[in-house]
Amino acid sequence: MSDLIFAATCDLSGKVRGKAFPSRDLEKRLQRGVGWTPTNVQINCFDGIADSPFGALGDLLLIPDETTGVTAALGTQIERFMLGDIVELDGEPWDFCTRALLKSALTRLEQLGGVRLLAAFEHEFQLKGDSLLVGEGYGRTGFEVHRGLCEDLMTQISAAGLSPDSIMKEYGPNQYEVVIGPEEGVRAADAAVILRELTRSVARAHGEAATFTPIRDTDSVGNGVHIHMSFLNPDGTPATYDPSGPCGMSQLTSAFCAGILKYLDAILALTAPSVVSYLRLTPHRWSAAYNNLGFRDREASLRVCPVTAKDPASVARQFNIEYRAADAAACPHLALAAVVHAGCQGIEEKLTAPDATEEDLSLLSPETLADRGYIRLPDTLEVALERFGASDTVTGWFPDMFSGVYRAHKKSEIAHVAQMDTAARCAAYERTY
Repeated sequence: MSDLIFAATCDLSGKVRGKAFPSRDLEKRLQRGVGWTPTNVQINCFDGIADSPFGALGDLLLIPDETTGVTAALGTQIERFMLGDIVELDGEPWDFCTRALLKSALTRLEQLGGVRLLAAFEHEFQLKGDSLLVGEGYGRTGFEVHRGLCEDLMTQISAAGLSPDSIMKEYGPNQYEVVIGPEEGVRAADAAVILRELTRSVARAHGEAATFTPIRDTDSVGNGVHIHMSFLNPDGTPATYDPSGPCGMSQLTSAFCAGILKYLDAILALTAPSVVSYLRLTPHRWSAAYNNLGFRDREASLRVCPVTAKDPASVARQFNIEYRAADAAACPHLALAAVVHAGCQGIEEKLTAPDATEEDLSLLSPETLADRGYIRLPDTLEVALERFGASDTVTGWFPDMFSGVYRAHKKSEIAHVAQMDTAARCAAYERTY
């Protein structure tokens, strides 16, 4: 029997797709890859195919990156996969390769800010099916009933070369949160994909099914993805913190945050890209509804996180900002690319972050919000896509054809659920994510 390795890409729909090859051919595939098709970019999360400018034409290569290799021993089953880059036949990055898009954004950050990015993705997920437990938000019993699954997941995360931080029974029914340590550059988004895939695999091995859907039930909680970010100078020293800066932010951090907030409504279609994402992004769900900066505020779209250290050097290492307007319907590489580009735009425009909010913005009138520079974020995917497509600045961060292809992709997804009621839409996304 041949041991197979799955060469994978995380695509525009946030789904992990690819092709397997015998492990004995690894050296060859690391050089030559496996064949890929341009129109695959238009396969939406429900396996429909959106209008494609490529049709049946064209050939690409998906070249696995050995540094992303995962071998997960799950009972009698051994799973092997590697993430990779989609390239043209001459080896040039393909315009719709999500890893290449992130690499481009990170290069821009280094050139503009002279810093490297550290990032970590926090994930919430739920186990499908009805929970018989009552009153177990953050509870020990809620954790103990799936202790074996949680322990196996953390073991596999560690075996994959990542840094397991914590796992907990979250507030919602059958809901858990898993946290890993930060990684540098592209590796941070790779780690997010690996974590999601390992979670699904470990759940299957335990006879369960995990879903990262943005929301299962509008009467209950949603599942978010929180992206924590900090910066390193070329010599590896922290560049995010300045004790004299607002909320402790360095000048670079302030400009980066200001850029995210200025362009947040136009990047939301890339970071919260499902129809049901907007059922979660509402006030009082501890998610994100306005383009505001918060200091230790879990209702803010962008949050300055607390630190537990006391000495200045440790504070500087711990200090980070958190982007909260994301979920796991988004490809981590694409979501992070959008956030980094927005931050870079703030650096380029020499912006300064606004004061952190300290009140419930949903109680303010639209006029008051506008006077203070705040907007209600798009409340549907359709509006988010319009904002994205209407911003020459934001679409200009990406290759020429990207905006049109991405919007067509998402419109096919919208059409798939258009005739469904809310419950049916939630069920459809629960199945696919």
